[in-house]
Amino acid sequence: MINTIWKIVIREWKRVFRLPVHYWVLILMPPLLFCFYSYIYINPKLENLPIAVWDEDQSPVSRELTFLLEQTATIHITHQVNSLPELQSLIKRGAVLAAVHFPANMYHSLQTRHPATITLYTNGAALVPAKLIYKDAAQVIIMGGAGVTLQKFVKSGMNSPKAMALVQPIKLTAYTLYNADYNYQNYLAPGLITVGLQMLIIMVSVLLLNYELKTNTMVELLEISNNNAFAVIIGKTLAHIGIAWLNFILIVAVVLPLFEISVPGTTLKFFLLYNLLSLACIGIGMLVSSIFNDTMLATDIALFYTSPAFVFSGFTFPRWAMPWYDQYYSQIMPYTHFLDGFFKIYYMNLPLHYAFAEIFSLLLFIGLTFPLSIIFFRLKIKKIIANENQSMA
Repeated sequence: MINTIWKIVIREWKRVFRLPVHYWVLILMPPLLFCFYSYIYINPKLENLPIAVWDEDQSPVSRELTFLLEQTATIHITHQVNSLPELQSLIKRGAVLAAVHFPANMYHSLQTRHPATITLYTNGAALVPAKLIYKDAAQVIIMGGAGVTLQKFVKSGMNSPKAMALVQPIKLTAYTLYNADYNYQNYLAPGLITVGLQMLIIMVSVLLLNYELKTNTMVELLEISNNNAFAVIIGKTLAHIGIAWLNFILIVAVVLPLFEISVPGTTLKFFLLYNLLSLACIGIGMLVSSIFNDTMLATDIALFYTSPAFVFSGFTFPRWAMPWYDQYYSQIMPYTHFLDGFFKIYYMNLPLHYAFAEIFSLLLFIGLTFPLSIIFFRLKIKKIIANENQSMA
C-alpha cells in the first residue's frame, strides 16, 4: 500500500508540473498573487489626507485650531474655502475628503461664555479615511475647547492644577494592542494571501479526480492504484500538501520578510493551522471532484463556494452583525475557522490552545470530506470497471 501511494504521489507531482491547469494555479500564480496583495498596501498607513478649511471667524482660536489640525498624522490642509458651495464642490470632485467649518463670531461667543459649534464634513463614501479624519479632528477640537476653558480659569486667578482638574476631571489612557499603528499591510496582506491560497487550492482540488477522465488517464491511475480509492485519495492529497508546503515556505521565508510583515515566534503555529486549512480545502475539492465528472461544473461550484469566503469570514465586517443565515453560511467555509484561529495565533501571538476550537472545526472538515470522497470515488471506480467490462463483452 505504501509503495502504491508513493507511486501516486510521484505521478501527481509530474502532472502538477506538466499540466497547465495545475502549474499555472499552484506554481506560477501564488508568488505573483502574494506579492501583488502585499504591494497594494506598500503605504501601510493612511496619512496626510486632504481636507479643506472654511474659516469665517479668522480669530486667534480658529488659526490655532487650524495649526493643530495640520500637525496630526492623518490630516493635511490643502484648501481654504469661503463658502459652503465651494466646500461641497471640492468634496464632490474628490479634491478633499473632509472639511472643517469655523463659524463667524466663534471667538466672540467663547469670550462671552456662549457655546460655539464647529462643523466637520466628511465623505462617508470613503469610509475608513472619514473615520480616521474624524478621530484626529475630534481630538484636536475637544482639546482646543478644553484649552479655552483652561485659559479662562487661569485668568480668573485659579492655579493650573486645579483648573486642569475642573476642565478634565476624568483622564483616559488608551492602548491599541496588536496593531498599534493601524498598519494596513500588517493586517490585510496576510489575510488576503491566505484567502487567495484557499481559493487556488480548492480550484485545483476539484479537478484532481474528474480531470483524469477528461485527459483519458483514469485507467492508468486505477492500474497504478489497483483500483484502490483510498490509495488514490491519499496519494493525491500528499502530493498537493507537498506543493502547499512550497507555497508556505514562499510566504514565510520570502513574502512576509520582504514586506516586513512577519510576526516573530508564530511560524510553527501558523504552519499547523495552514496545514489544516490546506487539508480541509483539498478534502472539499476532492469531494466535489469525486461526485461530478463535468470539470466545468465542478469549477463553477468551486468558484461559487470560495468567492465569498473573504466577505463572510468576518475579516472586514463582524459576522455577528450579519443576518443569521449569512452567519450559518460562513461556518461551512474552512477559511472562516482558519481566520479566527489565525487572528489568535498570528496577529495576537497567543499560545496554540487559544485556537483549539478553530482547530477542531478544521479537523471536522477533514474528517467528513475525505471519507466521503473515498466512498464516492469507490462508487465511480465500480462504474468505470462495469463500463469497461460491458465494452469488452
